[in-house]
Amino acid sequence: MVLMESESELQAGDPAPGFELSGTDGETYTLESFAESEALLVVFTCNHCPYAKAKFDLLNELAAEYDEDDVSVVGINSNDAEEYPDDSFERMQELVEDGTIAYDAYLHDESQTVAREYGAVCTPDPFLFARDDGEFQLVYQGRLDDALSPDDEPTRFHVREAIDSVLAGEDVGLEWQPSQGCSIKWREE
Repeated sequence: MVLMESESELQAGDPAPGFELSGTDGETYTLESFAESEALLVVFTCNHCPYAKAKFDLLNELAAEYDEDDVSVVGINSNDAEEYPDDSFERMQELVEDGTIAYDAYLHDESQTVAREYGAVCTPDPFLFARDDGEFQLVYQGRLDDALSPDDEPTRFHVREAIDSVLAGEDVGLEWQPSQGCSIKWREE
């Protein structure tokens, strides 16, 4: 396990990079799939990293708490499943079917192109976008909460504060502190 901190090259106001990815439900998803949402939370995550697993419940709660017209919570798994079989698409489907993961969508980035376009480096690596004139623009990239170790209990939920600011029509006034977790498992080139 290699501990990494997020360091995306995306800046506030940048548009969300597009994608076309398979979901665990058999559907294909693009940015337009979430066009009715006021906010889009994209989290690069996986099935096996203890840091990512520690945030499953929070992400499930966010998906349940907010109506999809307000916020869509989307997990994207970009890890190399050949080297890390726990991150296979089949295992992703199992975790959704058994209720361990209950995001609005859990998507597979088999080519790892989407993770590279977003500049994701760790799991979890969250990006919050607000819809403005029909386009999602980055308003927050950083920690989901203040629990940096998988065994820590969070006392502050940065992502919820950011989402609530977006839904209230306010600027997200949070300092962007890097998320941390296991490195994305890139394929050997």
